[in-house]
Amino acid sequence: MIKQFFTVSLLLLVMTACGNQAPPDGALRSATAVEEGTTAIYTTDTKIAEVMDDPVFGNYGRLIFPADSGYYGGDILGNLSLTWYTHIDPEMTVEVVNYFREHAQKGDVIFYDIYTDEEKAEDPAKANTGLFFFKGEPGAKFAVCNAGGAFAYVGAMHDSFPHALELSKRGYNAFALVYRPGAQTACEDLARAISFIFVNAEELEVDTDCYSLWGSSAGARMAAWLGSYGPAAFGGDDLPRPGTVVMQYTGLSEYSPDDPPTYVCVGDSDGIASWRTMQRRLEAMSALGIDTEFHCYPGLGHGFGLGTGTVAEGWLDDAVAFWENHMK
Repeated sequence: MIKQFFTVSLLLLVMTACGNQAPPDGALRSATAVEEGTTAIYTTDTKIAEVMDDPVFGNYGRLIFPADSGYYGGDILGNLSLTWYTHIDPEMTVEVVNYFREHAQKGDVIFYDIYTDEEKAEDPAKANTGLFFFKGEPGAKFAVCNAGGAFAYVGAMHDSFPHALELSKRGYNAFALVYRPGAQTACEDLARAISFIFVNAEELEVDTDCYSLWGSSAGARMAAWLGSYGPAAFGGDDLPRPGTVVMQYTGLSEYSPDDPPTYVCVGDSDGIASWRTMQRRLEAMSALGIDTEFHCYPGLGHGFGLGTGTVAEGWLDDAVAFWENHMK
């Protein structure tokens, strides 16, 4: 069984951001799911509430979508909307939730708590945290993907679940973190998540060497800060910094001489995060001898996710290649 553990939180850095219940198994399902053998297949017409309340997910189904319902809209998977995002791909949404259900129904563990019941009782906000696991090849390296949401909510369905799923297709073990809103608490949760993975690496079947942190918008800041200062700076264990950081559409200017190799992509029509800020950051890091790669896509705005159907399509393959160049 995955081991529970404790860490001591340190407050070092507070910073601002950029921003129908399903029937039980065996019962007749609604027409919004197509039966295929013993697996119910969600479609774009499946109600969001049906996914959240599906008994196969136990008590974590509610975390597949933002814990604060004020930040998402729509009643079915096909018309899901998330605050500050305009490039949501309904087909990817359906693929993600079907991945979750298929593996959960087979008995695979797809969600891990990072805090104990006692810690959640002391801080109820920690009940809305955890790691969704997209398993790759046994023994492969791991990545942690962090969604944006301006530190007000976690837009995982667009900004981290698809990334983690695509990484797992390429054989890597990928985690998507659901964290507490707020820059400081988000970084503490990421530090805890990394510590959790290291402690349980053998059972999770992951290689901890040259792990990578991925993030979009606010999540990109989290990845960068953990890359700059390491997990221990945010209450995690004394562990190595990531081997690579991958950042999308944020306007962070801060960096350190100890930053890991960093890949960045952003659109030049982003009204939230300036591409020039990121370009200047990477130029300064490069001047320190840190390996960087920068991509700015013409006409593209904020929150393009995987970039499917846009000029940015395929960026994730470039980022994976950048990470692979730094693997030992």
